[in-house]
Amino acid sequence: MKAIIIGAGIGGLTTALFLHKHGIECDIYEAAPAIQALGVGINLMPNAMATFDEIGMLPAIETAGVAPDELFYRTASGLTAWKEARGRKAGLAYPQVSIHRGRLQQLLYNAVVDRLSAECVHTGLRFESHLEIAGGVSATFVSATGDRETASGDVLIGADGINSTLRAALYPDEGRPRWSGRLMWRGTADWPSFGEGKHFVVAGTIDARLVLFPIAKGETPGTMLTNWVLVHRAAADGAGFVAQQGWDGRANRERCLAMLEPIDLPDLDIYALASATKDIWEYAMSDRAPLPRWSFGRVTLMGDAAHPMYPFGGNGAAQAILDAKSLGAELSNAHGDPAASLQAYERERREKAYAVVMINREGGPERVIDFVLSRLNSPNDAVEDVAPFEERKAIVQGYSQIAGYSPEHLQMRAS
Repeated sequence: MKAIIIGAGIGGLTTALFLHKHGIECDIYEAAPAIQALGVGINLMPNAMATFDEIGMLPAIETAGVAPDELFYRTASGLTAWKEARGRKAGLAYPQVSIHRGRLQQLLYNAVVDRLSAECVHTGLRFESHLEIAGGVSATFVSATGDRETASGDVLIGADGINSTLRAALYPDEGRPRWSGRLMWRGTADWPSFGEGKHFVVAGTIDARLVLFPIAKGETPGTMLTNWVLVHRAAADGAGFVAQQGWDGRANRERCLAMLEPIDLPDLDIYALASATKDIWEYAMSDRAPLPRWSFGRVTLMGDAAHPMYPFGGNGAAQAILDAKSLGAELSNAHGDPAASLQAYERERREKAYAVVMINREGGPERVIDFVLSRLNSPNDAVEDVAPFEERKAIVQGYSQIAGYSPEHLQMRAS
């Protein structure tokens, strides 16, 4: 069996590694001219790390990133709405890892080159069209100069992101992504470590949210490469659609810094951190509505091409990684034909992924901040008095159950 994968991002490369584990050949086609270390920090939840462990990638990824050991959800003034131990400090078998997206992609690409070959990754070729043929599927790709190349295989897997060309071919009337009404500003900078360099902090108001976490050691002693994200509501949820976005959405620095003013954490000068950031990026937080199906014969979607989601809870990468595992397992099973394998993959993953998409539209686990803010009557109120522990726990830990990284889920995997 041979698979054609569209997209050499995290989902596509991880899919290639899982296919290789099961003895399935593949070729990956990437529109970008080269594999580049683009993006900023992302989070890999323990379920993602457990999945990477199955293909021998856990040690390299854990070494390249930072494993936060404590999570804080706080109001903009620093009041703690919820805190909990994370990863191994919480007694789990697997860590949560924060890492630069580009560095993770490079690690996965290097593994693909080592285990498969460099020849199986084709860059500078954009997917154009596909056609099912007798006993397989063919796909046509086009270069920047207009040259076309055709690839044939048993299945075609679209791992080409929220603006997936394959998804558009399968659903030509869908249109552009759905905007949440929120804008995101993102950046990284070397900054003095806080919380011993292993704290993950989410803080804000109902309309503005700040996320802070280290992703690597800094270049100077005592610093960490710190990733920060500011989310600001600019319109109502679902207020129209947005244009396609790439990785080059450079922000207006002054506008971004002005948006940080409502957040005044007593132990961290976020304004100074953002001011020290060389490149600030701006994105519209968007997702897409759930699809009735991902698979059509020998063609299917995965990752952000299938289920793009708001980044609350840091689960976009994790769900793509789980897709990759399922694809490898189902395509290696004797379902009778590749199309049946893709249907089995979709049955195993579609409802689980869309459950995360929909709860992220409600704010994910971070809505515990909104819950606490809605209960406070004065700055002197104690969180425990106005927002009972069990109700806050239900929000945060209920999310981990839906997303698949609760202690129960991970204990089952470890056994």
